[in-house]
This record gives sequence, structure tokens and C-alpha cells, in this order.
Amino acid sequence: MTTALALTVELFKQALPDKVKKSVNQELIDGINKTLSNPDEFEAYRDNLLSYTRVMTDGRFKVQEYVNAVRYVSHKLMGATNIEAYTKTFPDKYQRFVQTGVVAKDIASYVTAYNKSKLVNLIFEQTLIPSYVLNQDLYQRALNVQAELMVSAISEKVRTDAANSLLTHLKMPEKTKVELDIHVKEDSAIGALRAATMELVRQQRLAMESGAISAQEAAHSKIVMVDVVDVQAKEIL
Repeated sequence: MTTALALTVELFKQALPDKVKKSVNQELIDGINKTLSNPDEFEAYRDNLLSYTRVMTDGRFKVQEYVNAVRYVSHKLMGATNIEAYTKTFPDKYQRFVQTGVVAKDIASYVTAYNKSKLVNLIFEQTLIPSYVLNQDLYQRALNVQAELMVSAISEKVRTDAANSLLTHLKMPEKTKVELDIHVKEDSAIGALRAATMELVRQQRLAMESGAISAQEAAHSKIVMVDVVDVQAKEIL
């Protein structure tokens, strides 16, 4: 494994929560770096190991369990089936299954159970998070590089390109004017009810002033609406 791709103890510890950092040692890192011989596959695996460490805060998982689960998910993301990913993640375990005569149906059950495990699914959930969120630190580092080039590069073109890049990525968001046009419309029935209510109040006040009715009688009075079209009386309590 080339030095450029190799994972280091320091780098892995930086990505992990404090509570599990002490579990990282050189032996673990050496095992990770020997996992995949294909540089492209290993690079994806290494990046996933560093990207999904937040799942370690959601449960009491061991670092080795996390390493295995990320390896399994990485193979799945590369297009492997469940059984293929499991075999590549746990080659020794799969070989023991075969040597001890475990039938294919039972092996498939073990693989299905692992695929549905909490840790594996937490990592799968992380893969659904947009890359710009997962790699926010890289975004800031890229901006820092562009800012340094804008100031210190010898080439005027490089300085200009860096400045334009910063202007593009740090552009203020355009203001969006949101207007709410709310109209309250009332039909003729509501208007008629309001008018009838006001008229009833006026008549009741006059009747109470003259002593024709008491306040209790006024409180129990009713409004009678007449529908001109249907010539039907509707009593509204």
C-alpha cells in the first residue's frame, strides 16, 4: 500500500469520537492497510472509514466492529451482493462455514442478519447524507488554499482564478421576496347574519331600556334567517 493511500493511527484517531480513540493501535491500522490490494478500492474504503465515524457515538460499538462494517458497506456500495460483500469482509469466517459443512441456506441467513444489524444500517444511513455535508472540512480547506493562492501566487492568472473561485463560492445568496396575498371573502349569508345580529342587539337594547324584556330574556332570544329563494325559515341558535 502506497504511503499516499495508507491510513495512519493519528489520522484515524482524529476522525473517531474520544471514547474509542484509545482502541486504535498500529496493529489495527496495519490490518486495515493490508485489507485491499486494489488502490482505488482501498481509497474508497479508507475515505469511508474516516467519513462515517459519527455512528460510533450512537451505540457501544467496538472499533474493530466499525472497521468490519465499513468494509462490508464499502463492498456493497461498489456493487457487490450481500453474500459477496460478506465473503470479502469475513473471508476466514466464510471459509470456516464451508469447511464445517454449513449449508448455503444457513450461510445466507447469517449474511442477512449481519446486513440488518444496527451498526451496518447506521453506516448505510450515513451514505445517504450529501457529500457536501460529510466533507465540509475539505470544503473549508479548499477555500483556504484558494485564498492563499489569491494572495501569494506568482502567476497573475493563478491569483485571478483563485479570486474568481472564491467570489463564486462565497457569493451572497440572492434575496428571495416572498409575498403572501391573503384575501378573506365572505358570502351573502355571512353578511346577512352579521346585519341580523347587529339589528337584534339594537332592538334588545331598546326593549330593555323600555322595560319590555329582561336581560335574561334577551340572552335567550334567537335569530331567525329567511332564505328568500327557498322561502324557508332557518333558525340559528
